[in-house]
Amino acid sequence: MKDLTVPTMAELAAKGESPEILFWVGCAGSFDERAQKITRDICRILQHVGIKYAVLGTEESCTGDPAKRAGNEFLFQMQAMTNIQTLDAYEIKKIVTGCPHCFNTIKNEYPGLGGNYEVIHHSQLIQQLIDEGKLKAEGGESFKGKKITFHDPCYLGRGNNVYEAPRAALEILDAELVEMKRCRSNGLCCGAGGAQMFKEPEKGVKDINIERIDEALSLQPNIVASSCPFCMTMLSDGVKNYNKEQEVKVLDIAEITVKANGLDR
Repeated sequence: MKDLTVPTMAELAAKGESPEILFWVGCAGSFDERAQKITRDICRILQHVGIKYAVLGTEESCTGDPAKRAGNEFLFQMQAMTNIQTLDAYEIKKIVTGCPHCFNTIKNEYPGLGGNYEVIHHSQLIQQLIDEGKLKAEGGESFKGKKITFHDPCYLGRGNNVYEAPRAALEILDAELVEMKRCRSNGLCCGAGGAQMFKEPEKGVKDINIERIDEALSLQPNIVASSCPFCMTMLSDGVKNYNKEQEVKVLDIAEITVKANGLDR
């Protein structure tokens, strides 16, 4: 992200400054090549609206979510406490995340260990900026007449009851938003949160991401949207399974917002 001149907390602290918001990038957003594009677009949005922000850079570690879900509470608490000490040292008050798993863990798990922060998901930030008139769909011609369906990430939807925020970014487009039969609180997991991203399905069981993408493709969409880097991997693999990468794009809400507002030029 060097060309985007993204400041780190250490750089701001050295100048005696503090950000309005800390962008928690997350492991996927840092290391996964596909998710890195989403990270860049979240930065573009923050810069476009003039929000003073920073990242932790190399001081950011895994939230501990994978360890906790795998049952290793000891490792989770070690990782969490390290992060809490870093966040508190910089007196962080507000955090935006690019991942529902990071969002859920910092928001709901960290307070029990003394880490109390205002935590929002990037789709909530985008909805807020749309409501304030700071983000519009002026360059949304590329979505005109397109059919878009949204997949609800489990830790964003059922886990934290965030359903309207990501849809707000789609509703301002001159496009048709179509819902899958299983959506919102009845949404079907893509499988990543249940570790299916890291293992083969049980014998005789259909890949859950294939089942999910089948439901999406039945609507004949041009775009399958989501707002989670793990869902992105599972849904993209589902589309590739049918060799439909050219016909159906899998995009994050941040990517759609950047394109709609002409920030990718």
